[in-house]
Amino acid sequence: MEARCGQSGTAGRGTESGAMVGPATEFLAHQIAGRYAELPETAAGTLRLDISENGWTDHWYLTLDRQSVRVTRSADEAELVVRGDQEVFDQLVTGRTAITSALMRNELVASGRLPLLLILRRLFPGPPGARHPRDIARQEGRR
Repeated sequence: MEARCGQSGTAGRGTESGAMVGPATEFLAHQIAGRYAELPETAAGTLRLDISENGWTDHWYLTLDRQSVRVTRSADEAELVVRGDQEVFDQLVTGRTAITSALMRNELVASGRLPLLLILRRLFPGPPGARHPRDIARQEGRR
């Protein structure tokens, strides 16, 4: 299901139908859904990501339940709503910025059940080339 609002026409980086394209769209459509063993077993809730570009808004609805994430395209009410421009979401899904940093710079606006932000940030990748501290410690222990 696709929910879209805003002016008629096509988004700047969109297709003829007005659908947005880019790293955020690709990530949300094909990569974020699934099981995340690193999420707390008690984590549950609904999130909506409102991604805007050139007067269009794409709505992505995430359902968290028992370490699993389901994704649909919906403008339904959610416990947490995060709004921002396509460029900011592209940076989030490529690890070039962190969700907390974007919030502090007012590039994103969040409303609702804010503790879900801590879960959401775990779903996005880290910076390019980043390694887990345990991996670094293991390597240094071998020297």
